[in-house]
This record gives sequence, structure tokens and C-alpha cells, in this order.
Amino acid sequence: MTDKNGNYIPKIDISSLWETNWESPEVKGTIASIRQACQDVGFITVCGHGVPKDLIAETVAACNKFFNLPAKEKLEVSPQQWNRANSNVYRGYFPSFVNGKEGLDISDPYLHQDMQELLSIPYYEANRFPKNLNPDWENTVALYFSALFSLGRTLMRAIIVSFGGKEELVNQAFKRPNNLSTMRFNFYPRQEKPVEISSMDGVELACETHVDSGFLTILYQDRKGGLQVQNHADGQWHDVPFDPDAFVVNTGLALQTFSGQFLKATNHRVLFNREKRISIPFFVEPAHDFKLNPSLLNLNSPSSPGVQSYGSFLEGSLQKFVEYDRQ
Repeated sequence: MTDKNGNYIPKIDISSLWETNWESPEVKGTIASIRQACQDVGFITVCGHGVPKDLIAETVAACNKFFNLPAKEKLEVSPQQWNRANSNVYRGYFPSFVNGKEGLDISDPYLHQDMQELLSIPYYEANRFPKNLNPDWENTVALYFSALFSLGRTLMRAIIVSFGGKEELVNQAFKRPNNLSTMRFNFYPRQEKPVEISSMDGVELACETHVDSGFLTILYQDRKGGLQVQNHADGQWHDVPFDPDAFVVNTGLALQTFSGQFLKATNHRVLFNREKRISIPFFVEPAHDFKLNPSLLNLNSPSSPGVQSYGSFLEGSLQKFVEYDRQ
């Protein structure tokens, strides 16, 4: 299945979602397109997303600035696994020897060190950034997080409405600072050998074949590309083309669970190409105590004792990622 331009990944203009009247035919058409693409492919590219180009460019520059720091400064903001002086377990920097790429995991900037009640809950950790990055760097990170969080809420509202669920669910699940959303800076160094050889087709990979854990992932990928998506039906792999005006959006395992397995998380991977590249995924994740209950979407639900909270779900889901082996 491809669009009129031969692309497997549907491209959707979501500018109508910023209107106040969600009963208009245009908004309803956009919502239907998002639902269909999530159901059939699990990946879309979205334009008309409302995130300023200047902010995207500044965030890319902030990403590069972080990874250009000396290794010692980056390791100072690593979790306990690589820096015993840091109380964080999950938020912070992980080095490339872990799984072939460097990363910086950033929590909601609204979460501060004095919010002890939240910080006592697993995965809620305040950010620690290198001291040599100026306030403008942190401001850019905060602005981008806010913009992507808002975009994620809007996309989740569209998906919830498409099932006939109540819009109030968005406010219950996605609130600040009580959410587990993660903004990540990824840097793929000039690798000499692949992280994985695909058991499916023998292709060399810079990032292993996987599905994401959260509800949605909103991705900025640079011009070098390399991201591929697997067709649910026939197992074929398709390139995700670089588009300077669009974000790549995909569904995750939590949404698969929440939708009663209706919206399947989709396998994806990154091809090995011996070139440096960056990507900036934003993982849209709800509050730790939000129940992944399909009945909230008017779908068949298991008995209530079997309905997981997102925090419990995340604990099991992260175990499959090497970079999250932190214990």
C-alpha cells in the first residue's frame, strides 16, 4: 500500500486540529486519516504541526552542542550505572559503548528537585544538565519539550475521539509535570561495525529492530535518514523519507494495549551507513497511574484486576532495551 507519490508512510496535514471546532468536516476527516494510518501502518508523517522551524533548528543545534562536549562532562550527567554520584537511574546521558549510540534522556522540565512526592515514584527524575551549557540551551530544551508535549496531546486527543472516547481522558493522562514523557537526543557516531545483523533479511543495522514502549513517538530525523518500517501484513521493509516540514509519528506498545490490541505497534530499525547522524525522538507517555484500560475507549476490556497502570507496564517494557539495563 503506497500513496499517490509512491510512499508507504502516509503524510497527513494536521493543521485543522488546531481549530477550536472539532465537529467540522475537515477536522473529522483529519481524525479519520490519523486513525486509519495508525491502524494500517502504525507510522505517519505529519505536517501542519505548528512547531516553529526556528525552534526545531535551535533544538538540533542544542543536540549537537551537547554531544560535542568532552566525554567527562557528558558522563557527569549520566545515571548511576555510569556515574555513582548521580541519584538518577533513568534520566540523563548514556554512552555509545552501551548499544552503539549516545543518548540524553530528558524528563519534563516542569519537574523540579523539590517535588519530592513525584520524585519518590519510579521513572520520575529531575533533569541534570552539564554546567557549561548556558541558560539559553536549557531554555531551548524546555520550549521544544513543551511544543512536542502539546503536539502529542493533540494527536492523542484525535486518536481517543476516533474511538468515541471522552476528550477528558487527555487531561487525565497527559498533564504536567505528572507525566513520564521523554525527550531524547540521539547521536550515532561513525560506527565501524553494525549493532545488529537482521535475522529477517541479513541487513546491517545501526539500531536494532524494535517497537517503542509509549503511546506515540514523534521523531525528528536528519537528512541522512536510515529509518525503516516493517509492513504488518507482508513483512517488507520501507524507507521513511526525510521531510524537512514533517515529523515522523508512530504508535507504541502502550497504545496497542490501551486500544485493546487494535492499533498495533510497528517494527522499525535504522540502517548501518558509517556516517554520523542525529535524531530527536519525543516519547509521548502518560502519568504513572493512568490505567491502560480499553473500556475507556469503548472497547472490550479484560477484568479490572488485569488492567495495568502505565508505570507498571513501563517497568516490564523497558527491560528489552539494552540501554535501560540500569540495575
